[in-house]
Amino acid sequence: MIIGIPKEILKGEKRVSATPQTVKKMIKDGHKVLVERNAGVDSFYLDEEYMEAGAVIIDDVKDLYAKAEVVLKVKEPQLNEKLGKHEIDMMRKGAILITFLHPANHVNHEMVLMLKNKGITSLTLDGIPRISRAQAMDALSSMSTCAGYKSVMIAANNLPKFLPMIGSAVGMIRPSNVFVVGCGVVGLRAIATAKGLGAQVYACDIRPEAVEQAKSLGARIVELDIPKEVALSKDGKHANSLPKEYLIKEREQIKDMVKNADIIILSALIFGKEAQILVTEDMVKSMKPGSYIVDISIDQGGNCALTKPAEVIEVDGVKIDGTKNIPGMIPASSTYMFAENVYNFLKYLVKDNKLHLDMSDEIVTSTLVTHDYKLLHEGTIEAMKS
Repeated sequence: MIIGIPKEILKGEKRVSATPQTVKKMIKDGHKVLVERNAGVDSFYLDEEYMEAGAVIIDDVKDLYAKAEVVLKVKEPQLNEKLGKHEIDMMRKGAILITFLHPANHVNHEMVLMLKNKGITSLTLDGIPRISRAQAMDALSSMSTCAGYKSVMIAANNLPKFLPMIGSAVGMIRPSNVFVVGCGVVGLRAIATAKGLGAQVYACDIRPEAVEQAKSLGARIVELDIPKEVALSKDGKHANSLPKEYLIKEREQIKDMVKNADIIILSALIFGKEAQILVTEDMVKSMKPGSYIVDISIDQGGNCALTKPAEVIEVDGVKIDGTKNIPGMIPASSTYMFAENVYNFLKYLVKDNKLHLDMSDEIVTSTLVTHDYKLLHEGTIEAMKS
């Protein structure tokens, strides 16, 4: 198959969907790989390295999209302002797209419908299930590791006070309070990073297993009185969207910790669905001026009512960071991890140089968004209805 690797056009995005190492693997598997010129330069992968791996360097991205049967990207398709064309409009009808789409997020619904109407088979990497046989293709976990680490570093760098306890000429200075909401891969890495920097770390999650993992890293737990049958999906693997009465209850249980936090890391995601608002406007306004919120869940709608996608705003002295591509801020590490995940996913899906969609396979059904002019992603269909 002909595989296209375009340069990402989202502002500030430095990652690329393939490295010279994964290009070499794809070519060994019998594919032809087209790489847009300078696609990997911001991740420190040069055109010469891609050519040595066997790729063809393409100067005009329109040519790449016109030829590529499979397009591998990092972020969802965007309007290419330089060309005045949307990336979807440049793709072939019936092309295969593999990327992070976050299709349930309402801001992406128009883009998802464009994919459907173009007849593009799109698969979203944020839908990879957390099962053992999918571990090698779990790009969300890989990027979550990057986001959890970097989010704490961003907040610490912007905080107007020390993070650790400091012994000084005027006595001991208390450590800052870091509150991590959501203790999945992102949250656990954020806890470990904040603890390593010397902060006093608090955490919460509606999943008992996640709470235990947070405890093991030294976080103090903010207890949430949410029944297990309400909190967890039927298979017990993921957090549920909470009914309104329990969502209000959770907000009430965390509001004091929000008020006292110097840094809040928000990463409470609902698998395949929009994130729920856990931090309200009133809660933000109760915080101390100089505090910093990083809303990592913004790709799926955000956990804070005031977060603006791809912006850092200030409300009553509290900064709310809606950066959408935190892993892209450490592009060398994140690109290496992402490209390996994408290659493993592609190899799993393509057999005998054809896309094989087994609709009885959980990996396929949870990642497939559009196919054959149809929208198939349940979380997106549900979000569009609501």
